[in-house]
Amino acid sequence: MSRSSDAQDVEKADIEMTGNTIPHDGDTKAGVVHARRPSRIANPVPAGVFAFAATTWLLSMYNVNTRGIHTSNVVVGMALFGGGLTQFIAGMWEFPRGNVFGATVLTMYGAFWMSYATIFIPGSGVMLAFSDETEFNNAFGMYLIVWLILTLLFIPPVVRRNMAFTILLSTLAVTLIMLSGAEFTGSPRLTKAGGVFGIMTGLIAFYIAESELLASEARAIVRLPLGELAQ
Repeated sequence: MSRSSDAQDVEKADIEMTGNTIPHDGDTKAGVVHARRPSRIANPVPAGVFAFAATTWLLSMYNVNTRGIHTSNVVVGMALFGGGLTQFIAGMWEFPRGNVFGATVLTMYGAFWMSYATIFIPGSGVMLAFSDETEFNNAFGMYLIVWLILTLLFIPPVVRRNMAFTILLSTLAVTLIMLSGAEFTGSPRLTKAGGVFGIMTGLIAFYIAESELLASEARAIVRLPLGELAQ
């Protein structure tokens, strides 16, 4: 495992205190040793990933028109306070724990869900600014493309050390490709395909969150492997 501070979670590895300078967030100063202290903050990942999973799964069920539902606005509240606020706060708690990847990903997807909800809140005026539905669809498609790019950028840091998160992010990327394509083309088939992959994404996220929750218990009834690879 790398000794770089950007690659460590304080609960999973220790930093050796030596006379050499340990880089911290790219800041290296002569004569200064940067090291993390073990954190007593509880693991916020289960809360954040559960929030992501529930919101993603619910929206995806709407996208496949479950029980004849064609309007997905019920997800707005969940996107604001579940996938949005809860996940964002979980990401903030990952920063003092020293988990750069967890902090970045949870915070960013929390911001995604809050921004998504804002678009569909009538009082925000976002949708009202578009007089042409096609223009809005193209703008929203570009919005999803931006999050597709970010999702793809999140994969390389974990692809060699955690199979579960790699599969989660890859499935999410496919979901975003399908949904952005649906916005650009107006294809209901692509929307439903995005919904199917979104349901898969939500279920994978539920599995990861449950695995993290069980891992925090000293006498858990079962352990769920995440496919963590040797460093």
